[in-house]
Amino acid sequence: MTVSILASTQIEYPDEDGLPMAESDFQRDYLMAAVKLLEIHFQNRPDVYVSGNLFIYYEEGNPQSVVAPDTFVVIGVEKCQRRSYKTWENGDKTPDFVLEITSMSTRSQDQGAKKGIYAFLGVREYFQYDPTGDYLDPQLQGLHLVEGNYFPMPQTSLPDGTSSVSSEVLGLDLRVLPDGKLRFYNPTTGEFLLTHEETEQARREAEAARQEAQERAQRLAAKLQELGIDPDAL
Repeated sequence: MTVSILASTQIEYPDEDGLPMAESDFQRDYLMAAVKLLEIHFQNRPDVYVSGNLFIYYEEGNPQSVVAPDTFVVIGVEKCQRRSYKTWENGDKTPDFVLEITSMSTRSQDQGAKKGIYAFLGVREYFQYDPTGDYLDPQLQGLHLVEGNYFPMPQTSLPDGTSSVSSEVLGLDLRVLPDGKLRFYNPTTGEFLLTHEETEQARREAEAARQEAQERAQRLAAKLQELGIDPDAL
């Protein structure tokens, strides 16, 4: 028993493989943005863990049983900082949602080996998105798991040319805009998810517009007073 425990504790589960996170700005930017947006969306849910480009080990004692999704969401586990995600340390919970940012070097793996692993792990929804539109047609593809096999999720074409796929797991729509950009849309609020930076930018723009309207009103009032007109009488 002592030998078994000692052998177990000597097994190493690396936190990284030393390889670049993504092969281009297109993949890296969308990877980082997707994780950040979903973290903000679920910030009030202590039982939802969002991460990306993090090793998921799914077989205790076998460091080779590992996969690293670009973006993933696990519902029903503690939200906390992790160096890697080991399923046996988290109630055997595996991701409910996975998004891979597809590129030339990852296309075959995303549609082959990783797809098989995600099905084996019981990932309910598996999305692939191609930022450049060079490797996937359509650019966004969603799959949902039914009895161990993945089946395509329906896509909706909106009048403006936007393509939309609804995620039951997230309660959000993943939308590819006419310019090819991927956005998360909340059908409950009727708004796109915004990063902290985008929210702050929108606040600054609204404040600037309010200030400009106030200054226009003051200039108009001053002009009316010059003409001997009481602004309050209008």
